[in-house]
Amino acid sequence: MNESLSLALAWLAGVALGLLFFGGLWWTVRKTISSPRPALWFFGSLLLRTGVTVVGFYFVSGGHWERLLPCLLGFVMARLFMTRLTRPAVRRLIQPVREASHATES
Repeated sequence: MNESLSLALAWLAGVALGLLFFGGLWWTVRKTISSPRPALWFFGSLLLRTGVTVVGFYFVSGGHWERLLPCLLGFVMARLFMTRLTRPAVRRLIQPVREASHATES
């Protein structure tokens, strides 16, 4: 296989693994809000997400460390994307608050 295609596929696999990992984390947090046993959800989700991610990195590498770098880059890029996607909306004030002046003029 062409080397650049191999690296591009490794990057794509890293993005997929990152979306699965961080999307699963987001889903777990949402699920545990109403759960009677949140620790069980978090622990089970951690084991499943970490296991899938580690196995995914192992198979993507195929014994070549050069493929791990684009895979890790894709994983981190997916983290940044999911962080931005799941960020709560910021409410804006209608009028900006004026700063209080504590200094007196003489």
